[in-house]
Formats: sequence, structure tokens, C-alpha cells
Amino acid sequence: MTQETRQLYALYLARFASSFGLITLLTLLPTYIDLFDPSGVVIGLFTTGLTLAQAIAVIPLAWAGDRYDKRSVLLGSLGIGVLAYGAFAVVSSSTGFILTRGLQGIAATGMGLMSLALVGELAPSGRRANIIGMANSWRFAAAILGTLSAGILYQLFGFTAVFSVLVVVVSLAFVTVWLFVEPDTTSVQGFAFTDLAVNRRILTITSFRAQYAIAVTLVRTWIPIYAGVSAMKGGLAYSTAVVSVVIVAEKFTNMLSQPYMGRLSDRFGRSLFVFIGGSLYGLVALAVPFTPAFGTALSLPSSIPLLGALSPAFVPLVVLNGFLGIADSFREPASMALFADEGTANGGVASSFGIRSIVWRPGSIIAPIIGGLLMTTVGIEWVFYAGALTAFTGVGLFVGILGYTHGRTALTKW
Repeated sequence: MTQETRQLYALYLARFASSFGLITLLTLLPTYIDLFDPSGVVIGLFTTGLTLAQAIAVIPLAWAGDRYDKRSVLLGSLGIGVLAYGAFAVVSSSTGFILTRGLQGIAATGMGLMSLALVGELAPSGRRANIIGMANSWRFAAAILGTLSAGILYQLFGFTAVFSVLVVVVSLAFVTVWLFVEPDTTSVQGFAFTDLAVNRRILTITSFRAQYAIAVTLVRTWIPIYAGVSAMKGGLAYSTAVVSVVIVAEKFTNMLSQPYMGRLSDRFGRSLFVFIGGSLYGLVALAVPFTPAFGTALSLPSSIPLLGALSPAFVPLVVLNGFLGIADSFREPASMALFADEGTANGGVASSFGIRSIVWRPGSIIAPIIGGLLMTTVGIEWVFYAGALTAFTGVGLFVGILGYTHGRTALTKW
């Protein structure tokens, strides 16, 4: 195993640790709500404490990574992660939970941002999307494992066991990065965000990403809601276990597909794969509300072994969510590689990924409000229509700007 390969696997483990912690807390969120019985505003803060800390931490962490040593910033973030997950084991109030979620948000931002920046920097240009796709596969593997294991561990052994596992995983990532990842010798004077924020290629890809954030947030959030809420609210009324199966389908196909799709985008053009992935995502989102009709037309079974009585819509919903994972595997490694290309070429890869993260935030904040209004006023199916629409408009604007700037063959040249 080469030194470069050892470094990459250490960084893959850091991405695994970051995702594993986030999905574990998300899985346990209903348990904390039952335990502390907070008011509606405080329930919102259970999530906002994390997202607000993430939003605040992006720019200073990205600046520090480019100005100093990304490895040191990553190690510091992993250390904060160990403290945060240790603190969760002794949290005894809503206030303590919110504050610890904020600490987790800082740690997760540093872990995700710095590991991705180092992967993008280490990866050669001709294999960058493939290697980023591999890193993302580790993230999805952690999401699958966290989704399936967190509830089981809690039911059998309680909070202490869950957070002991998290502390061990993050500590292992810390030691692995410390042992195998070399210090980052690149250093950027000044504030790299200034130049990258007006970089023509970054502006082109963010024209797509800003709208696509709404599409993905709507669809990813409302597929489990659609699967789990009552029929009176337009849903399928499936149990929590069945909803977990639906969620895992998207993560599983995404995990398997990302390295391969990244390799293809390295070969045939990254912007082409952003276009294909965004278009497919919109098409699949458009089909989600029709899963009951698909199941009935195909005479699919209304019960599944181990899962019990369901409806004919279950299999089509799992298949479509799996297709959403494949669609996103076209887009994500190609998009990340484009940001890495520009950041590496202009001396600010951490800042480049920081911009990528910031551009996503407004859409991810606005989308749940839009989804809630659509669900309660015109029906849950309109959430998916809105998700499809914003995917299509994002793709359309991206292709329009790309064609105007780079010509008709831009999709295969860039």
C-alpha cells in the first residue's frame, strides 16, 4: 500500500466517523424529544442548534484549512467530536442537548470539510471524481450502519453504549489521521473566498446547486414522511421499520454507484454528469406520488416477509428511492470534483468546498417551509412536483449558462 493510499483510507475513515455521528443523533432525535418533552420552539432548536453551528463554522474552518494546515484542523475537529459524543452520554436537559448539538455541528463541519478538501487535494485530476466518489461511499456506508444500529443499541443497552461506540469510532479516526496523513504544506495568504466567490466556473456550478438544494431537501425529507404519515395526510402509513428500509435504499445505491459514476465523469466530462444526475433526479421525484398506481397496475404484493402487511406501493417506492440514489451518484462526485478542480488550481480547495457548503444552506432552510405549506394546503404530492420543478430549473439554468459561456460542446469539455 502506497503512502497516498494510506492517507486516503485514513481520510475515508474520518468521513465515515462524521456521517456515523450525524445519522446516529438524527435517528435518536425522537427519543430525546420523548425524554425531555420540549416545547415546539425547543424541538426546532434541537435541529437548529446543529445547523446554525455548521453554518457559522464553515467560513472560519475553511479559511484556517487554506491558511494553515488542513490536517491540524481535521485533527482538532475530530478531537472536538470525541468531546461532543462523550458529552451526549451525560446530557440531562434540553438546554444541554442543544448546546452539545452545536458542538457536534462544529466538529462535523470540520471533519467533513477538511477530509473532503484533503481528498480533493491528494487525488490526481484525472481520477478526482472517482476518488471523491469512494470517499462519499464511506459516508453512505456510515449512514446505513448508523440508521440500522442506533435504535437497536439504544433499546438493548441505552445511551451510554451508543455514545461509547461513537467515541471509539471518532477516536480511531483521530489516531488514523494522526499516524498516516501527512501535514499539509500548502498555504494561502489572504482570504481565498474573495477570489473563488467570483470564479466563473464556481458561479456556473452554483447556479445549479442553489436550486438543486431545494429539490434534494424536499425529496429526501418527504419520502420518509410520505411513507410514514397516515393516509388522511396523504401518506402510506408504514411503520418505522419499513420507513427505515425505504431510506436505506437510496443510501445503498448511492454508496455502490458513486465510485463508478465518478470514474465515468472523470472520463466523459463532469458537467455532463451533473446535467444527467440533476435531470434524472427530477424525473424520479416526479414519479414518487404515483407509486400506489404503479403497484396496483403491476399487481405487486401487499405484504412482505418480515415487514408484514403493507400496500402495493411499497416496492415501487423502494425502487424509486434506490433510483434517486443512482441519480445523485451521477451528480455528487462530478460536482465535488469541479469544486476541487477550481480550489486546487486557485490555491484554496478548503474555501472552494466552503463555498459549496454555503450555497446549499439557503435552499435547505427554505425547502422544509415550502414543503410544509404545500403538504397542508394542496397535498403531499405537490411537494414532489416542486422538488422535480426545482431540479429541472436548476439543470436548465446550468446548461444555459454553460452553453453561453463555453459553447454548444461545453457539457463534454468541462
